[in-house]
Amino acid sequence: MVNIQKLKYKESLKDKCGIFGIYGKGQDVARISFFGLYSLQHRGQEGAGITVTDGKCFKSVKGLGLVSSVFNEEKINSLKGFASIGHTRYSTTGGNKLCNVQPVVLDLKDDNFALAHNGNIINAMDLAHELPPDVKLSSTSDTEIMGWVIKNSTGKNWEEKILTSFNKFQGAFSMIVLTKNKLIAFRDTYGFRPLVLGKLNKSYIACSETCALDTVGAKFIREVAPGEIVVIDERGIQTVGKVKSTKKSFCLFEYVYLARPDSVFNKQLVHLVRQRSGEILAHESPVGADMVVAVPDSGTSAAIGYSKASGIPYGEVLIKNRYIGRTFIQPEQHIRDMGVRIKFNPLKEIVNGKRIIIVDDSIVRGTTMKKIVKMLRNCGAKKVHIRVCSPPVTDPCYFGIDTPDKNKLIASHMNVKQIEKFIGADSLAYLSLEGLKKASRVNPNQLCTSCFDGKYPMPVQGGFRKDVFETII
Repeated sequence: MVNIQKLKYKESLKDKCGIFGIYGKGQDVARISFFGLYSLQHRGQEGAGITVTDGKCFKSVKGLGLVSSVFNEEKINSLKGFASIGHTRYSTTGGNKLCNVQPVVLDLKDDNFALAHNGNIINAMDLAHELPPDVKLSSTSDTEIMGWVIKNSTGKNWEEKILTSFNKFQGAFSMIVLTKNKLIAFRDTYGFRPLVLGKLNKSYIACSETCALDTVGAKFIREVAPGEIVVIDERGIQTVGKVKSTKKSFCLFEYVYLARPDSVFNKQLVHLVRQRSGEILAHESPVGADMVVAVPDSGTSAAIGYSKASGIPYGEVLIKNRYIGRTFIQPEQHIRDMGVRIKFNPLKEIVNGKRIIIVDDSIVRGTTMKKIVKMLRNCGAKKVHIRVCSPPVTDPCYFGIDTPDKNKLIASHMNVKQIEKFIGADSLAYLSLEGLKKASRVNPNQLCTSCFDGKYPMPVQGGFRKDVFETII
């Protein structure tokens, strides 16, 4: 058994990540991967990495911070090869360490193996206990455990090993693997997280969202099907295995918040899904006002829809500082105390004396919305009505989203009226779950809605907390 005496559980938030892979002889695959990751930056802001192969060996550049901070011309030029995978990461609490930045590379004598993973494996600790004693884990990542499980599975090549190990993994995994001479992309049978395929000239790409294909000038081919294993090499894209999918459960929250509005999943443009959710919300929860505004940027599409359906003009009130993200430079205390003012600045002259409807994608803890309401009242808003284009988030996600534990979710212990009072709004209304499903235009039986209703598509062990294991290195 692998030596994990020093593994311990740690309270954490969950990962949401962006992955990108390209196979293209004669192409500057590292540079293309850089721009692919850049377009997926919204999925992870705390670490990034790219690994390339030239057919003989791997070379990686990884670091903490934004994609643009990790890479420069010198580093991109050092990554020579014909295939690469990249990853941009949103870390677990306490897990933002260089050792956890992906791609995870298994340094094997016979055949190196690198992995980039979006999702979360809920049985990672059990799998770690089953690994051979000579396996030495170098990170606190469930992705590394997946790599070692695949390595120690039966099969004459990596494709067969992946197929053999597939059903050992419980949870969400959209993954791109790099070997010495090919890419392998695969997706769990539930299809929790997105994974799409594209073509750029004679090169082939797998990545998290279609917006990354658009950025690098690639043409969308199709999505990787749940349970499908594809190989990408000089022959193109080939399906080499298919694990039966008994229940599809695409994450409904991808449409609400995670994905970029210009991405397409299940043949649905995310922007239009959000716009429809705003339209339905306007019909479900009308209110008189002078202006509909968004909490930028994820609330913008829904606010446009609410304005369209209600006939109330849409306008900008909250100006977002788009250079504020996750940073390693901590602001001084008096700046930190300003709270949301670091990120949003209201247009006082427009707000004053107005009845405002604020549309946002979701309310998780409620603290940010409370500050926004107070800020608008201080600017002279006559009325502040909150409309949320998703149902109340009542339950934690175990499949790759950074929602916190149940006791930190305001809707798990307060009803709508209590939340309304807490945030100080004149009124508060959420989109119904049925309304959100309708807006998605996806078969309701093929959606994961567990964060809204607590109905998980697979069993989550009673003793499993929203934790990760941490190795003290």
